[in-house]
Amino acid sequence: MNAIRERLTCLQKGERPPAADIAALLKAQGKDCDLIYEAANDQRRQTMGEAVHLRGIIEFSNFCRNNCWYCGIRCDNTHVKRYRMTAEEIVETAKNAKAWGCGTVVLQSGEDAFFTVDMLGDILRRIKSETGLAVTLSVGVRTREDLASLKTAGCDRYLLRFETTSNALFSAIHPDESFEHRMQCLTDLRELDFQVGSGFMIGLPGSTPEMIANDILFATRLKLDMIGCGPFLSHPDTPLAAKPLLEDRGVYYKTIALLRLLNPTAHIPATTAFDALEPEGRNHVLMRGANVFMPNITPGQYRSMYLLYPNKPCVDEDGAACALCVRGRLAALGREIATGPGHALRTNIQGVL
Repeated sequence: MNAIRERLTCLQKGERPPAADIAALLKAQGKDCDLIYEAANDQRRQTMGEAVHLRGIIEFSNFCRNNCWYCGIRCDNTHVKRYRMTAEEIVETAKNAKAWGCGTVVLQSGEDAFFTVDMLGDILRRIKSETGLAVTLSVGVRTREDLASLKTAGCDRYLLRFETTSNALFSAIHPDESFEHRMQCLTDLRELDFQVGSGFMIGLPGSTPEMIANDILFATRLKLDMIGCGPFLSHPDTPLAAKPLLEDRGVYYKTIALLRLLNPTAHIPATTAFDALEPEGRNHVLMRGANVFMPNITPGQYRSMYLLYPNKPCVDEDGAACALCVRGRLAALGREIATGPGHALRTNIQGVL
């Protein structure tokens, strides 16, 4: 048995290897990569089944008070045409999501202070009462008091990436906040009984396989309900413009596969950025450990204005076209659309926060 098979066997037994072993798997090439992907796909099939949960993303505002160095909607980017959807538009889009087969809507925006906790609460209550869908919020760092109010209003889940476990790298690309502040928000979410989603950006400038291995292990220690990761893609209107992709593109996919092997019951989405990496990117991720697809159902007139990274797919389509496309993609992969909200499967969610 070669070293790759031995390491995979340990993972399949539920063992948590040292970062050096994870880094070695990230460096695997050729047929060894196939072994990693096959193991992850088998694990996904055993614990999550063949059904794929659809979680429709509504990008309801591209205003942001932060100036993160990697983000296309950072506050200092003057090339962005800003918009905010009305409450009525958001609720109507959520209704469409239900008709298109989504079990969850994900309300995502920049850190926009215009949307107060009271406004968000009203929107949440309407979506819950008028659609019955599960609702995930992804609106950045909020106070514990605000989070408690959002939970009371009906928010089921909250998504907040930790981005990287390197304090030096986090500080360099987030001039407006600290890693500790973000982790406190994740702690608050867990204590308030949210289903918690987090993750990191794969291949940030300066990262190494060893750093990515630490990110994978940290995400595992958090015992997250959902782990969302995607490739770093440099945006031309940011300080990180023209920073290259990883030389080994396979690292992006090996990261997802290893996350599945270490987190058998976590929901793992095939994030949109993988399709910006390559046209069939999300298809590959679904066959390498992912069990969630997040179609963009943002109304067409706003899509081209919410560009966190370049080459974002489907910006010239509407939600109905995206929903139809998803069905075709899943059918081609031999996968079916899941029913129900797709709530967390974990029975012990007390992670290390």
